[in-house]
Amino acid sequence: MAFRRVRIAILTVSDTRTHDDDRSGDTLVDRLTTAGHELADRAIVPDDPDQIVGKLHAWIDDPQVDCVITTGGTGVTGRDVTPEALERVADKMIPGFGELFRWLSHAKIGTSTIQSRATACVARGTYIFALPGSTGAVKDGWDGILASQLDIRHRPCNFVELMPRLTER
Repeated sequence: MAFRRVRIAILTVSDTRTHDDDRSGDTLVDRLTTAGHELADRAIVPDDPDQIVGKLHAWIDDPQVDCVITTGGTGVTGRDVTPEALERVADKMIPGFGELFRWLSHAKIGTSTIQSRATACVARGTYIFALPGSTGAVKDGWDGILASQLDIRHRPCNFVELMPRLTER
């Protein structure tokens, strides 16, 4: 089967990062473009659930965005609200994503991985993956999960082959 390019938007959730110092966002852009995918859009929003949800809705409704990857806001502090924002837009949660992320992360950071609330969902036919904000975490999430699941050639199955069926009823 031939490679199929996925159009991916990157959302950094942070009260402090700017485009000049968003190393996690830069890491994701580098990895997705190196893999042959297209950067559909990129933005930074503060740790505010309404702003996160607003940006997610805009991208979910954009036919030029197949997938969104967020970085940041997945911890347990009061300002970490990305998982709650995803729940507000989700049609279906993908619990295995967070479980696998924490399993992979455990090999590197041990029990500290329990502080991550990495998660994923499908919203009106668009995949959304929420990763922690550290560059190590986005590398783990991309290299350990997303690189293969966003590649239609990966077997026995992958997220890309399901894209045409995400909105079936």
